Amino acid sequence: MAIPNKNSRKIVVGNETYKWIISPKDKYIILVAEHKEFKGRRIEVYIRSDIKNYHINNLNIEDLNIKIIKPKDVELIIIQAIEQGWNAEEKGPPIIFDLVGDLLVKRKS
Repeated sequence: MAIPNKNSRKIVVGNETYKWIISPKDKYIILVAEHKEFKGRRIEVYIRSDIKNYHINNLNIEDLNIKIIKPKDVELIIIQAIEQGWNAEEKGPPIIFDLVGDLLVKRKS
């Protein structure tokens, strides 16, 4: 399923335009990105974060891993995904990664 234009953000990396969105899930936030013009393969990047818990229990926020993804982070993630073989114009299932520090690592199935 494609990322809807509504609620997604646009980013230009090199000469290509991508759209991306963030969604929380358990102890992660998931960055999903795909090419804006082509309906091809997308990336899903799992990023450890307690951001979902911040709204529920904000008494001890110093103990939480609050990870905020900025457009510059998205640019670097897309560049690394391309370097690891992601072709956003190619058809196929999503390529799934974990973000470990600043490094993108293919998720083991």
